[in-house]
Amino acid sequence: MNYYLIKNASIVNEGIISKGDVLIKGERIEKIGQSLSHTSAKIIEADGLYLLPGIIDDQVHFREPGLTHKGDLYSEPKAAIAGGVTSFMEMPNTIPNVLTQTLLEDKYSLAASKSLANFSFFMGVSNDNYDEVMRTDKKNVCGIKIFMGSSTGSMLVDDTNTLEKIFSHSEMLIATHCEDETLIRKNTLEAKTIYGEDVPISMHPVIRSEKACFLSSSFAVSLAKKFGSRLHILHISTAKELSLFSNQIPLKEKKITSEVCIHHLWFDDSDYKRLGMMIKWNPAIKSSADKDELLMALIDNRIDVIATDHAPHTLNEKSPPYFKAASGGPMVQHSLIAMLEFYHEGKLTLERIVQKMCHSVADCFKINERGYIKEGYFADLVLVNLNDPWMVESSNILYKCKWSPFDKQVFHSKVKYTFVNGHLAYDKGFFDESKKGQRLLFSR
Repeated sequence: MNYYLIKNASIVNEGIISKGDVLIKGERIEKIGQSLSHTSAKIIEADGLYLLPGIIDDQVHFREPGLTHKGDLYSEPKAAIAGGVTSFMEMPNTIPNVLTQTLLEDKYSLAASKSLANFSFFMGVSNDNYDEVMRTDKKNVCGIKIFMGSSTGSMLVDDTNTLEKIFSHSEMLIATHCEDETLIRKNTLEAKTIYGEDVPISMHPVIRSEKACFLSSSFAVSLAKKFGSRLHILHISTAKELSLFSNQIPLKEKKITSEVCIHHLWFDDSDYKRLGMMIKWNPAIKSSADKDELLMALIDNRIDVIATDHAPHTLNEKSPPYFKAASGGPMVQHSLIAMLEFYHEGKLTLERIVQKMCHSVADCFKINERGYIKEGYFADLVLVNLNDPWMVESSNILYKCKWSPFDKQVFHSKVKYTFVNGHLAYDKGFFDESKKGQRLLFSR
């Protein structure tokens, strides 16, 4: 049995920052306290470092199977670990689309043999796989994913009868991508009448507009309220959508929850001129006013969790003109340190960052024994130096696609150590790949 003793860390947990020690025994946290000792433990001196629960990212696209030229279940979890992300939930729009239980379990098998981080996978929904969706086990699958907006293959769900059947009968958490496809098509035609095929990237938030987001999100909320469903709306991008969510109910009692992604908090439409297709995401990055309101909603608990929507593409796939350029970008290696910049700017507290990236994700999805620094919980932990500036550049980008929208960005914080299930997987730039991550389980 391996023991680690983390000494003199500033522990950020459950709204408090306190100085202390953490003893790890095997996969779990054995004891938290002051002046702890253990005769055979490996000591990590953490004075000056901050100890956080491992980050849990509830929305990533790691591209395996079928799209492994730009990411896979080895490369992207490895990048995640370097960024302090110890658990992820991955989306079903791989190739083939994950629309059967067999294909779903195939992904779990792949991850078990390759992923350095803990993992879960969403079951995909189409207009015609209702019976397969209903077979999903709520105790060992994070949720079901509905694309109420364009997606890969046959995963656009635009049949109202299908949606009502899912919302009325599913006991699973339903995660949705919400953009109104009819309005997006209309906006696209209008843009083409002005620009032809040479539509500038600045039109992206006009085509994939605030109204398109609100129409779809409000429809999803209406279905959830009608049927009492457990709904989680992904990547909220507009101020208008915030009216759909409450901060008057404790998270553990909410049936309708929401997520914001790093890029919608960091960038705004003025950045299209500088970064172009590198920040083409769906939903689109919108105005500075939207960005500011999303941050306020994060603070006042209308928005419940922070995620990345990590979606790597090759530079060749991002370089064509607007209609052919891929949407999405890599983010998971830099998510925690990007949010820590908000702390340095005085916009967010460390306690709030931990709440939204760790505690609330665990509570929202009812993840077993993770997301907190508690005795008996899995030792998913990250130690961060808040005062160790460094620059993002190609030599330190670990994504398979080898680029980042944060290229040349100087961050003031650096991840030093990452533990996954008590295993020191990342140690100041070096990886120990001798142990793989585990399948997440859920208390439902």
